[in-house]
Amino acid sequence: MRAIISCSSDTGGGPRPLKYRVHRLAEAMPIDGNWDKPQWQKVAPLEIKNFMGEKPEHFPKAQAKVLYDDKYIYVIFRVEDQYVRAVAKEYHGEVWKDSCVEFFFTPGEDVSLGYFNLEVNCGGTALFHFQKIPRKDARSIDVADMEQIEIAHSLPKVVEPEITMPTTWTIEYRLPIGVLEKYGQVIRPAPGVVWRANFYKCGDDTSHPHWLTWSVIDKPEPDFHLPQFFGVLEFTQ
Repeated sequence: MRAIISCSSDTGGGPRPLKYRVHRLAEAMPIDGNWDKPQWQKVAPLEIKNFMGEKPEHFPKAQAKVLYDDKYIYVIFRVEDQYVRAVAKEYHGEVWKDSCVEFFFTPGEDVSLGYFNLEVNCGGTALFHFQKIPRKDARSIDVADMEQIEIAHSLPKVVEPEITMPTTWTIEYRLPIGVLEKYGQVIRPAPGVVWRANFYKCGDDTSHPHWLTWSVIDKPEPDFHLPQFFGVLEFTQ
């Protein structure tokens, strides 16, 4: 790691997209869900702290960090949570109904080219789609490609009944850039490259549902499929 990764927000003229600088991973890193391992320690987290709909009674503290190298995007989430559940067990299941963290992104600056939505519940089960038009033509990522995504989770695969005590959990994954190129146009990460993205935390069918975002979405009702509100990922050395 050569420098601290930073988050920043544009100001003036109303809400502007958040920015997050993503640095290159300088050394090999195991995917084990450890938020505190050396490779992540100098990486500033982004805060998933905006809400959609009414302010939730239960408001988890959700954070994420991102790194990259020539072959992969690395993402880790940490959630200080309560009322935690995970019942979806199959690829492309209804993970958003569980305690779930989500990474929506366009691998370039032009969101009109479509976006990926990678959603992972606290048990490590993933849904992964590419969408050219939000909610109209979602293409599920093939299972063979899903199996190339290494995912680590700190909780068991199934969490049922719901945990009602305060619980901190993590999700970490290594996402092959080559998989993305099978489904849409990809500008590979390098210094100066910009992607558009948002990060979410939800739990639709938990006892205390909530819909949290990193970059603000200017819509009263919960809807994560609004790429026009994606923030900015700026890749650097």
